[in-house]
This record gives sequence, C-alpha cells and structure tokens, in this order.
Amino acid sequence: MRQLKRLAAIDIGTNSFHLIVVEIVSPQGRFRILDREKQIVRLGSGTTDMKYLAREAMERGIQVLRQFKMIADAAHAPVRAIATSAVREALNRDEFLRRVAAATGIKIEIASGFEEARLIHLGILQALPVFRKKILVIDIGGGSTEFIVGQGRKIAYSNSVKLGAVRLTQRFFPEGKVTSKGLQECTRFITGTLAPIVRSIRKNKYDVVVGSSGTIGNITNIARIMRGENPDHLINNTVVSRKEISQLLNNLCSKKETADRARVEGLDPARTDIIIAGIVLLHSIIEQLRIPSLVFSDSALREGIILDTIEHKLSEKRVDHLPNIRAASVRHLAETFHYEKEHAQHVMKLASQIFDQTKALHKLGMREREFLEAAALLHEIGLYLSHAQHHRHSYYLIRNSELLGFTEDEKEIIANVARYHRKSHPKPKHDSFMILSTEDQSVIKKLASILRIADGLDRSHAAHVQRVKCRKVKRNLTIKLFHKQAAHLSLEVWGAETKKNLFEETFSVLVQFHS
Repeated sequence: MRQLKRLAAIDIGTNSFHLIVVEIVSPQGRFRILDREKQIVRLGSGTTDMKYLAREAMERGIQVLRQFKMIADAAHAPVRAIATSAVREALNRDEFLRRVAAATGIKIEIASGFEEARLIHLGILQALPVFRKKILVIDIGGGSTEFIVGQGRKIAYSNSVKLGAVRLTQRFFPEGKVTSKGLQECTRFITGTLAPIVRSIRKNKYDVVVGSSGTIGNITNIARIMRGENPDHLINNTVVSRKEISQLLNNLCSKKETADRARVEGLDPARTDIIIAGIVLLHSIIEQLRIPSLVFSDSALREGIILDTIEHKLSEKRVDHLPNIRAASVRHLAETFHYEKEHAQHVMKLASQIFDQTKALHKLGMREREFLEAAALLHEIGLYLSHAQHHRHSYYLIRNSELLGFTEDEKEIIANVARYHRKSHPKPKHDSFMILSTEDQSVIKKLASILRIADGLDRSHAAHVQRVKCRKVKRNLTIKLFHKQAAHLSLEVWGAETKKNLFEETFSVLVQFHS
C-alpha cells in the first residue's frame, strides 16, 4: 500500500451532505474514523422535480463543501466527493460542478444509481456481521431509493428508483402538511412505481434485510425510544419490526403539521417536514415485500466511498491490470456484446506497453492507465450493432451501460477513448467530447492516440506484434516492433501508420515504426 494514511469522503445527497475523515490503520485497508460531519443542505429542494438545482441550493451546498474541505485539509486527508440523485438528474449540474471546483478545489464525481447502490452495499458490509449472509439492502435517500440483494462482495440484484423523502414531500406533502388525499395519492404512486422492483426482489431469496441512511435511521431511532431504550446508545445494528413501523406511521400521520411532529421524541428537527414521505415509503416497501423486520446500518455511502478508494487507489492487488469489481464489470460488458476476446486483450497489452514507455510524454497515472485498458477491451463492442460507425456504437453502449465501480465521468472518458479508436479525431462539433472539462478532453486525446496505434498494430487480428519498445530522441519517437519469426508486419505497420496522426498532434512528435 502506498504511503497515503488518511482519506476524506463526502456524500453529496439530495437532502444532506456527509463528511467522514478516516485514518488507514492496516495494509488490508481497515480504517478508524477521525471525524464526521453532517449538514442539511436540501440541494434537491424546489418544485421542478429536481430537473434544476436552485441557485440558493447551490450556494448552501458550496458553503458546506468549503467547511468540509477545511476540515479535511486540517487532517491532511485527500477528499473524494460523490454526488447522487439531485446532481445526477439536474440539467444544470455542470454549473454546480464548475462552481464547486472553483470555490473549493473539489472535483465531484457523479454516481449512477447502480454505482450508488454498490457503494452503499460496500459500506454496510464493514458495519454489520452480514458478510456471509445474503442480504437485502434498502437505502432511502432524499431523491432516490436503492435496493441491493447481495452476499459478500457479489451483488445478485441492484436497482435505483426515483422515490425519496424530499422528492415525495415536494409532490404530495408541500411544506410538510399531511392530508388524506396526499397520503392516498402518495401511497398509490409508490405502489405503482415499486411494482417491477418488488417482482424482481421476490425472485431473490435473502436472509437479512438492512436499512440505511438518514430516513430509516431516524425512524429506527424513534422506534427504539418508543420501546424505552436509551437514545444515547449507538443505533448501528438496531432492529425495528414491521409492527413498529406501522405504529409509527399512524402516529406521525396523525400529526398534520410540522409543529405537531416536532414534539415527537427522537425525531430529527430537520426532518419534521420530510419524515411523513419517508415513513410512507418505508411502510409501503415492507408491506409489499412482506418484511417482518430490518436491521439498521449506520454505515452506507460515505464508508463505501472510503473502502472503494482504498481498494482502487491504494491497493497493489490487481486482477489483469484492472481492480476487481471494475475488471469484472468491464469483462461482463465486453462478453455481453460478444467482443473478439483475443484481439481486444492483445490491443490492451500493446496499449499498456506504449503507455508505460511514454510516461514522459503523457504524464498520466494509474487511474488513466485503467481507463485505457477498459477502453481497449471495449473499443469494438459496437460491432454487435453494426460494422458501419461501430466506433460510435461502442461509445453509446459504454456510456449507457452499468459499469460497476466507475462514476459517470469515468464512463464518459472511457466511452470517448473507445469512440476515437478509429475514424476522426476529437472535434468541436462532437458534443459528447465538448461537454467535458478541458482536463478530461486532454486525457481522452492522449489515451485515444495510444489506443489508435495499438489497434493499428494488430490490424490483422493475429497478434503478430508481440511487444513494442518505445524510444524518444528529441522530437522523434521510434516504436520497435518485436514479432513472431515467420510473421510479416506490412499490414500491422500500415495500420499503425494510418492511425498515428493523433499521437503526433497531441505530443508534438514524429512517430516511426521499425521491426
């Protein structure tokens, strides 16, 4: 493991932002918590069903992130921040990301619903003694609810649905006011939305149901106080029954105004308006799935971010060059679209050799090397749809598939690198390229230029070029080709020559091939 000793993770949620600062205490990745912070931000507040982030909400978010960054900096802990539903869905999210980066230096990653579910599941595994059990995880957030069925590190089912405490409150309980009509319409809406999720989950058997995040945590806290338990005890691993949730639903819904609910012992004052939507949603879930009880996990997304970062950024253990979960996800996607395995793996091998031998030119790290490897394995999956314009089809399939372990921004980079493995170079008229930051555009050009040459060097799809050796002298880069004794490389050299222009333009060098 590298020398990085501390990490900070920020969960940028629809309702609240969470910070956790940890110290890594073992080479296996165990950590202890140094600091926690939580701030209610209501980033998804408004009446637009979270299509836009309100300017006031952005300001609140930026102010909180400034505070979190100061805490992390004081602890000498690098920050990894991941945003979920509110930012994921907002049409003006790029403005928020730019403003946060300018004000705090934090580069926010956006998790897809499936990736959010995976990270939550990862966080829960270190909080409860359930690693050997098959569990159903229910995580109710402000904008979405995640469902995961898994055992150990293997996930059998995951889904994310646009049902959350803030979202439902805005639609059915404006200003937190409870009406019979609102309750009926909310319940009916939840039931209809959950129907396909319920059918899928019922096909999976599980041993334990785990609830996580703020809404379920607050409901669990109120339930244990109702049965006379000490509210000062840790809430992690606390069990709440279906009967208790039903009783609490009736109790809370009888209090029509937020001021009435504010007197409920154990209820977080910041949740008096959204708790009705939360309890209605949780009650609907346990009724439809006939869940007798659930256990609460105090760890969720933020702890999952820490563990994921330790594994992906710090661990030296790798499988075929790609970290475990990401490697498996890339392979699965490649196999789904019947990729030509031998060619793709050979192109990945050559691309990795070129990358490693030209570090002085590209100045990229292991993160970008991983993107190159993934793009190399996936660069021709578009052939599944059509040979014509298959590079564009590859972009579409990568961008719209669920690559577990990768954020939305990372998927965009990989998809673009694969897209530019042939045909035109990146251009201003290419919207999927131009919407990216200047930094990401630079990474894509560098990686795509390497992939193009590697792909050209296997033009015959016969692995004639077994390895390469790159040597730079002034403005010339010579790539020596090592090959099988009987191999003729005329086709491979021609293929690489026709695809070297982007590399030459990007790095201001002249490339020559010698065998």
